[in-house]
Amino acid sequence: MNKENVCPLNYTMNLIGTKWKPLVLFHLLEGSLRSGILQKKIPEISNKMFTQTLRELEKDGLISRMVFPVVPPKVEYSLTKRGRSLEVILKSLDKWGLDDCQI
Repeated sequence: MNKENVCPLNYTMNLIGTKWKPLVLFHLLEGSLRSGILQKKIPEISNKMFTQTLRELEKDGLISRMVFPVVPPKVEYSLTKRGRSLEVILKSLDKWGLDDCQI
């Protein structure tokens, strides 16, 4: 994507503007999580969508994937520095939702 011809909000929404990406990123603010634990935190997401979302976030440099050489396989996901830079935005969205639910 050519950043010069794209509005900053459009660019950001292309990175995190799906239904599931903000939820995955928000849960990773807690720290590294194993794949299964992360998926359980978002029970509505299908296996296919979960995998696709993780791949896109990894491709965009927002999360990193660490595979441990053990049996059974252990995979952990964590925020990259770039992903961590979204913390204020994600927490603001969470707070807005909490405040709005109480109205």
